[in-house]
Formats: sequence, C-alpha cells, structure tokens
Amino acid sequence: MSSLLSLKDLHITFDTPRGKLAAVRGVDLELLAGESLGVVGESGSGKTVLSRASMGLLTMSTAHRTGTVIFDGKDLSSAPRETVRNTWGTGMAMIFQDPMTALNPVRRIGSQLTEGLRVRLGMSKKEARDRAIELLKLVRIPDPEKALRKFPNQLSGGMRQRVMIAIALACNPKLLFADEPTTALDVTVQAQILQLLSDLRKELNMSMVLVTHDLGVVAGHTDKIAVMYAGEVVEYGETKELFANVRMPYTEALLNSIPRLDQKSSGRMTVIEGRLPDPTKPESGCAFASRCPYVQDQCRHEHPELKQSENGHQFRCHFPLGVAK
Repeated sequence: MSSLLSLKDLHITFDTPRGKLAAVRGVDLELLAGESLGVVGESGSGKTVLSRASMGLLTMSTAHRTGTVIFDGKDLSSAPRETVRNTWGTGMAMIFQDPMTALNPVRRIGSQLTEGLRVRLGMSKKEARDRAIELLKLVRIPDPEKALRKFPNQLSGGMRQRVMIAIALACNPKLLFADEPTTALDVTVQAQILQLLSDLRKELNMSMVLVTHDLGVVAGHTDKIAVMYAGEVVEYGETKELFANVRMPYTEALLNSIPRLDQKSSGRMTVIEGRLPDPTKPESGCAFASRCPYVQDQCRHEHPELKQSENGHQFRCHFPLGVAK
C-alpha cells in the first residue's frame, strides 16, 4: 500500500504569556492508504494538536510549525493556504469532539449537511438533498427525510454524532480524523459509534486516525497505535504487537487505568499519579520520569531516543519493559 499521510519531524509551538509552549515535539508518523491509526494519550499530550496540524486547521498567527506534512503526495507544510483548504472535505475530514458545539444550533440538519455538497461538489439543491438522505442512511439514522428537518437539539447525542460523521463523509474523503468521537456518550452508544466508524472505513476504503485517551477504544478498531506523552510519540507499533508486548511504562500505566469487569465496584480505580510536565519548561531527561515507577537516575538526566525493534515496534525508554538489561 502507498503512503497517504506522512509527518516528518513535526514540531508545533504556541506563544503564551509564560513563553513558548511545545505542544508537539518531533513527531514522525506514516499512515498507509486504507489503514487505521489510533493516537492515544492523556489530555494535554498533544494528540488533538497533532491531528489539527495535519489537516492545517491551526491558526498560524499563534501556532508555529516546523517539519513536513505530506498528504497524498503533496507537501502541505509549504503549500499556499488555498491548496490546504482544497483538501478539506474531499481529501481530509474531521469529526470533532462535541457535536452539540460543532453543529450550528439554529440551522436544520439538512441545511448543514447539504452545504458542503453544494459548495465543494457543485451539486444542485435536489442532488444535494438526495445525497444527504443517502448519507443519513449510511450512518444508520432512521427516517432520514424527517431528520433533515430537525435542529441539533432535537436529536440525541448519538444521533448528533452520526450526523457529524455524515457531514465528514459527504465529499468522500480519503482520510478521516475522529477526535474523541465518543466523548459524553454512554457506553452502549460509544460501542455503536466505534463499530459504525470501523464499518464505514472498510466499506469506503478510507483511512482513519482515531484520537482518544482510552487504549480500550482503539483495541479492536485500529491497525496501529501511536501513544503520545508530553507532545512526543513514546510508543508505536501494530495494535496486536503493542498490546502483547508493551515496552513503555506510560503505556502500561494507561492499560492499568482501564476499568475492568473483575474489579470490585467499591474498589479504588487505578490512576496515574502525578501530572504532565509543564510544556513551557522542557525537561532534559525523560518527560515521564517524575511519574514512572521504574525510574532510574539516567531517566532524569538523559532524554531517551525512539528505539525500534526488528518488527517495527518503537518505544522511547532507557529501560523498556520486557527487554533484558
């Protein structure tokens, strides 16, 4: 398969009153056509900034980017703004975290769904309406003709998220970014939305980047996983390989924090003690050192490089788990 998205030494910084804030630090990633990638990490790890930078959605007056973003053979990092905008919808699309704020509350669903079809694809009013009905059927919304006439507040959270998916898929993008697509949804609806995204990705032969804080979400819905911490990729590999052979202590901590059915309901949930380092004050050692249960003196003073095993599994740790010292 050919490469669809390639990020090379990507750095994203923001100007703040406290100084430069390093949100993404030297990320290298490659996504193949038809492949799904999970980007996992705590809030503040840089995963949302990474996805928005890949699409060119950041305001470059406040965000500063270095490195390259190559999409479908085109270098978007040096391309004119209009060229980047032309990839939106038809090349890349995004499902945002909260459909209630992403959807316009005073416009009907039909108006919001047909707008992109008419502007980006030049469809007539009737063609766009017919296509909108097809899209609502595709995302399994019952009675789509009736749904077109509703306002966002008249739909449930799960139905609003399905509308967001339909809008994102309207112009047949090659790559879909799903940024925390199950936030604020109950467990049953979460499972339905994740399965819908997986089914649509395969049905439409589309690539997908699934951004989440929950490793459990990406377990059955991605081909590869990139774990981010403090703006860096700290572990990367094929999903099955990564779960079977965790190398990074931070990834282990994320796994341990997932609620389990065999835990007592009255028991205390496992948490990762401490907090992310201040992104305006880069540390010389490993960013996870202050929270790591296996920390050694070298970790505090020497920044670990991204190592790679023979099967392509990458990890950023001086003393990786499961590797003989």
